[in-house]
Amino acid sequence: MKYIHSASNPQVKQWRKLLTKKERDKTGTYLVEGFHLVEEALSSEQMIEIIVGENTGLPPSWDYGDIPVTMVTNEIIQSLSDTETPQGVIGVCRQQTFDAANVEGHRFLLIDAVQDPGNLGTMIRTADAAGVDAVIVGEGSVDIFNPKVLRSAQGSHFHLPIIRGELAEWIQKLKEKNIPVYGTALENAKVYTEIQSSETFALIVGNEGSGVRKSVLAETTENLYIPIYGKSESLNVAIATGILLYSLRK
Repeated sequence: MKYIHSASNPQVKQWRKLLTKKERDKTGTYLVEGFHLVEEALSSEQMIEIIVGENTGLPPSWDYGDIPVTMVTNEIIQSLSDTETPQGVIGVCRQQTFDAANVEGHRFLLIDAVQDPGNLGTMIRTADAAGVDAVIVGEGSVDIFNPKVLRSAQGSHFHLPIIRGELAEWIQKLKEKNIPVYGTALENAKVYTEIQSSETFALIVGNEGSGVRKSVLAETTENLYIPIYGKSESLNVAIATGILLYSLRK
């Protein structure tokens, strides 16, 4: 096991760069933090390297085979962490890439310009729980490998395809396969309970403030809304996504 004690070590500097989207995109790698996410990454074969704090022990049940493990000081762990109280274990992972032409399935979640990382991560996790086959994240959304997105998704990045794509192209592709595409809107929309649950569907949800773009809504099969019965102005987009995914699914 290699040991790095200097925060100015070139390898540490490179790891630290992965806290930025620019470096994640450039290298095709990203960091996951904490025992749960590292364990999930190990089971996905996306793990490249494990970084462990000097006072942290790795669980004996972990099978990391030939994956290199580097021990570092707690100061270095803190510099790589996105949390106030790091657990002392970080993984370097390879970004999975998907060929849109080869992505198959019956249930899809499309996301239009959702900017809050907690919301995006929760939506990915909810899609995973609801048995969605792929999540398509459109332009204007927060980076899918943002540390807060990863933490909120709780390992769902390793369970299903999460694809950065052009929503208009995906809508066309899905409609060609006779998969109904439902948008979410406040005007010219049906109450979601009027739609019969189905084995196949695609759901589009949008930006926290402005919702799904009108140009996208114009291409859908049908647009839906969730009634507000109390005094709240609106539902959180991640909560609304959960209600709709479970309602649409047969």
